[in-house]
Amino acid sequence: MLTTLTRRRLFGALMAAGLCASSGLPAPAQDRFITVASTTSTEQSGLFGHILPIFKDKTGIDVRVVAQGTGQALETGRRGDADVVFVHDAKSEEKFVADGFAKKRDDVMYNDFVIVGPASDPAGIAGMKNVTGALEKIAAAKAPFASRGDDSGTHKAEQRLWQMAGVDVSGASSDWYRATGSGMGPTLNTSAAMNAYTLADRGTWLSFKNRGDLRILVEGDKRLFNQYGVMLVNPEKHPHVKVEAGVSFIDWLTSTEGQQAIAGYRIDGEQLFFPNADKAGS
Repeated sequence: MLTTLTRRRLFGALMAAGLCASSGLPAPAQDRFITVASTTSTEQSGLFGHILPIFKDKTGIDVRVVAQGTGQALETGRRGDADVVFVHDAKSEEKFVADGFAKKRDDVMYNDFVIVGPASDPAGIAGMKNVTGALEKIAAAKAPFASRGDDSGTHKAEQRLWQMAGVDVSGASSDWYRATGSGMGPTLNTSAAMNAYTLADRGTWLSFKNRGDLRILVEGDKRLFNQYGVMLVNPEKHPHVKVEAGVSFIDWLTSTEGQQAIAGYRIDGEQLFFPNADKAGS
C-alpha cells in the first residue's frame, strides 16, 4: 500500500502535470533536444565534446549524437530517425539532397586523411606525397592493411583511392587486406595490434592514444582532402523533424561563433578541424 507521504507526492506530481497541460505551459527544458546522425570521427576525435556544451549554453538545446559511418548516418536520416545529418562524403550528401531527403547542404569544416602504418614500414612508403603510389606499393608488398569496411566517409574515400591506384582489394580480403567493419578508433586499434597500414582522418588520429608503433607515413596529397557538410532532414519527408531547433544548430555551426569554436578545438596545440562555412557553395 502507498504511504501517506507517497500518496501526497504522487498527487502533487499529477496536479502539476495537469496544470501544465491546462495552462499551456512549455514542456520541461530537458525535452528540448535534437538528434544528430554524424560520423564516428566527429565523436571519437572529441570535437563534439568540445563544441556541443558551447551550443547548449547559448541555446538551451541538447544535441543527442548518433555516431555512425557516413553511409549509416545518411540512412538514419533517410528513415527520419535524425533531425540533422553531419557527415563527410560530398557525393553521398549531394545524392541525399537530390533524392529529396534534405533541401540543401552546407560546408562546415575540413581536415585531411593520412596513411598511418608501422615504423618498420615494410612497403617503403614513408614520406611519399603520392597517395595512390603508396597504395600500389602496399598492395605489391602484400603488407597488412586494415580498412574500416563500414561504408563510412573514410571507407568511401579509401575505396576511391584504391580505384585510382588500379588495385582491386575485393579479392584480397582473406590475404593482406582486412575489413574491420567498425569505426575509426577501433580500426586504429586493429592496425596497432597488427602493425598494419590504414587510412585515417587526422582528427581521430590526433586524439588516438593507443598508437603502439604506428606513425603517419603519407600525407599532403590534395586527394586526401576531407570536407564535412551538414543538412537538415527534410520535414516534407518526415514531418516530426524538429525544424526550428535543427536550423538553430546548423546556423550556429556555420556562424562566426560556431566556426571559432571548431577552430578552437586543439590537442597538444594542434588544430583538428578547419572551418570553411564561408566558402559554402551549395
